[in-house]
Amino acid sequence: ESKPRTMTAPRQSGADDLKRISGVGPKLETTLNEMGFWHFDQIAKWSDDEVSWVDSRLKFKGRIRRDDWIAQAAAFSGEK
Repeated sequence: ESKPRTMTAPRQSGADDLKRISGVGPKLETTLNEMGFWHFDQIAKWSDDEVSWVDSRLKFKGRIRRDDWIAQAAAFSGEK
């Protein structure tokens, strides 16, 4: 496991709507924000070890890989 780079707050432009990622609802988005994840590009850059770190701290084990958050986040971050 390796902790991904986190942020203390969203960028000045505001947080991304992480609920656009399949499997992320309001409660999970709040949890991700509390962990320091506010933007699609942050999630898109997670390595396998970083996915394991985040996954071990979420209540929905395996959801990141099962719902392919990395690919979804990469697609959403490219929309900007």
